Amino acid sequence: MTSIDVRDLSKEYGTARAVDTLTFSVRPGRVTGFLGPNGAGKSTTMRLVLGLDRPTSGTATIGGRAYADLSQPLRTVGVLLDARTAHGSRTGRDHLRTLAATHRIPDARVDAVLAGTGLAAVARRRVRTYSPGMRQRLGIAAALLGDPAVLLLDEPSNGLDPEGIIWIRELLRRLAAEGRTVLVSSHLMNETASFADHLVVLGRGRLLADMPLREFIDARVRPGVRMRATDPGALLRALARHGHEAAPGEDGAWTVRHARVAEVGRIAAEAGVPLLELAAEEATLEQAYLDLTGAETEFTAQPQEA
Repeated sequence: MTSIDVRDLSKEYGTARAVDTLTFSVRPGRVTGFLGPNGAGKSTTMRLVLGLDRPTSGTATIGGRAYADLSQPLRTVGVLLDARTAHGSRTGRDHLRTLAATHRIPDARVDAVLAGTGLAAVARRRVRTYSPGMRQRLGIAAALLGDPAVLLLDEPSNGLDPEGIIWIRELLRRLAAEGRTVLVSSHLMNETASFADHLVVLGRGRLLADMPLREFIDARVRPGVRMRATDPGALLRALARHGHEAAPGEDGAWTVRHARVAEVGRIAAEAGVPLLELAAEEATLEQAYLDLTGAETEFTAQPQEA
């Protein structure tokens, strides 16, 4: 199996340190979400892994080797950094055939990835006629061309319509299930939560978190319970006796923070208060991410005075 290993990696541009002694690994068999605010160092880190920049110190390897030392990189690592790089005057198929020729990949594989990314019907159209979503699919097709063990994808959902977003979720999960190493950089928290198993989070070039998705959320934000009752006052008093506070919502419901449904239900039953509604309010990746990275954001809009 092939993993991505980053060890004590740093990159300085003059007096600015874009990446600050990063150490983490991206393992096979799972989708790793790569998160962080603008300026966190995600793009720089990916460029260092791919040998597009040289580190000031430390190492970044793929399967124990630097990217520059891979004899056939397209067969080892599939990359999507910018889907706009395809030459507009070429057809989608010719763009992939040109890439394939550099690694002696047969045309049958080109046709397979075109079909697998939904581009077979437009394969002979020039790339300049493609919509942003079609260009994105072409970039993903190029990343898959060498049937690589490792995928590095930057914002793979960009430009995709709802059907395409569902497709990319399923593709990422399938690639990981096949034992591949999948690293996905994204700013879309809800989308990342739909496919990621593990998270690596950066802030100002430093590692903030490296842990499973669910563990990351549970460590930052505790769940709550939404409720309605026939006698809210009696239930609130009963909850207070057990150390719980409830906050009113705009729609007349109440939210009990740091509580579980079973616990609130038991308290209501013991107090003899019939419940009209009882539902879990699960913590989200977005809440946990903002809680962690709030102080790490490079650009923050200030509220405007009235």
